[in-house]
Amino acid sequence: MTSHKSTQTMKPATAAKKLGVYLEATPAEFQEGVVSRDELTALQSDPPEWLLELRRNGPHPRSVVAAKLGVSIAGLARGGVTEALTTEEIDSLMADRPEWLQQERATQAEVRQEAVRIKEKKAARRDQPRKRRS
Repeated sequence: MTSHKSTQTMKPATAAKKLGVYLEATPAEFQEGVVSRDELTALQSDPPEWLLELRRNGPHPRSVVAAKLGVSIAGLARGGVTEALTTEEIDSLMADRPEWLQQERATQAEVRQEAVRIKEKKAARRDQPRKRRS
């Protein structure tokens, strides 16, 4: 008996997330089909023009917008950003620096500092010799 290797596929939404693009901005044939792992690898290694254009100019999904602005996705929502943004819109926000963005960037910086502090504290505990109880 021979074993048949089935091709793994994913929904377009999953593929778009892995590619870091906004699904609704992708071509119709991408949105309506399924994407195999081989197709995803091909898109990642040799992206077509539409993918390059989306990555360059957007619109970008919220996760990418948040990363480019240096805030969390929740911070975007608190700032009233609920839609995908283009690179131009992101650049405009970075130039204007509205109050909510400054506050969210400061909050994100604090979160990162706290994560580093906790990581260092755990590492220090791990490196200390354990005391024996009598």
